[in-house]
Amino acid sequence: MQTLTRIAQARTLDGVSNRLQAVVTGTARPQRLRDLLHGTWLGHPLHAALVQVPVGAFLSAGVLDLLPGGPRSGRRRAATTLIAVGVAAAAPAVAAGLVDWSHMTDDRRRVGLVHAAVNAVAIDSYVASLVARRRGHVTRGRVLGFVGLAVAGLGAYLGGHLAYAMGAGANQAAPEIARIPADWTPVGSLASLPDGSPAVRTVGDVSVLLYRLGDKVTALIERCGHETGPLGKGDVVGVGAQACVVCPWHGSTFRLVDGTVVHGPAASNQPVLPTRVRDGMLEVRQP
Repeated sequence: MQTLTRIAQARTLDGVSNRLQAVVTGTARPQRLRDLLHGTWLGHPLHAALVQVPVGAFLSAGVLDLLPGGPRSGRRRAATTLIAVGVAAAAPAVAAGLVDWSHMTDDRRRVGLVHAAVNAVAIDSYVASLVARRRGHVTRGRVLGFVGLAVAGLGAYLGGHLAYAMGAGANQAAPEIARIPADWTPVGSLASLPDGSPAVRTVGDVSVLLYRLGDKVTALIERCGHETGPLGKGDVVGVGAQACVVCPWHGSTFRLVDGTVVHGPAASNQPVLPTRVRDGMLEVRQP
C-alpha cells in the first residue's frame, strides 16, 4: 500500500501523464465517441465490462497450457485461439480505459498511468506468445503466456486499487445520499425557488440542486457524481423538461428533471431525492 501511495503522489509522472492526456483528448474528440467509450449509455464505465473478455481469454489459455498435451493437440490450438481473441479484445478495452483515465484527478492518473504501462507489457508478452506459437515454438509461447498472465495480474491489482481504494469510476455523489435525513426535511418555500432554473440549497451539510417546473420540483445531489464538481456553478443548456446542467469541471451533463446522464465523462445518473410540497414548503428525504 505504501508503494501505491508513493505512485499516487509521484509528481514526476505528470509530464508523461499530461502529454498522454492531451493525445487522448485530442483523438477522442467527437462527443458521441466519448460517450460510447465512457459507458454513458450503459450506466457504468464501459472499460470495466470490456476488460472481462481479454482477462477471461488469457486466464482460460493459461489453464489449457497447464494441461498435458502435445504441440499439435487440440488444447494447444485452443489456447492459441484464446490468446488471439484476448489480444484483439484488448484494443477496445484500452481505448475505453484511456478515455476514462484522461478525465481523472492527478493522483488517479498517476496510478492509472502505471496500470496502463503494466498492462502494455502484459499485452506485448501475449503478442510475442502468439507469434511464437504460430511459428511452432510452443514451449516458448507457453512461457511467454504465463509471463503475460503474471504481469496482467499485477495490472489487475493496480486497476482494482484505482477503482475501489481511490474511487475511480464510482459515482462520487452516491455516498451523499446517506447523509440526507431519512425523514422529510424542509429546505425552503416553493415560492422562493425560481421557475425554470436551478437553485442550490443545503440539507444538513449536503448541497442539493433544486429544479422547479411549476409545482413540480426535482432535487439532485449537487456534487457531480464523476469527480464531485459543483453542478450549482455549471451552465444550463436547454429549457423546460429538456434543460440540462453541465458540470464546470469535466463537462458531464445531466437532465435536471430526473438526473439522467446525457453526456460523459460521468457514466451513471446523478442521484435524485424524493420531494414533496406541504403548506407551501418543499421537503426532501432519502430515497
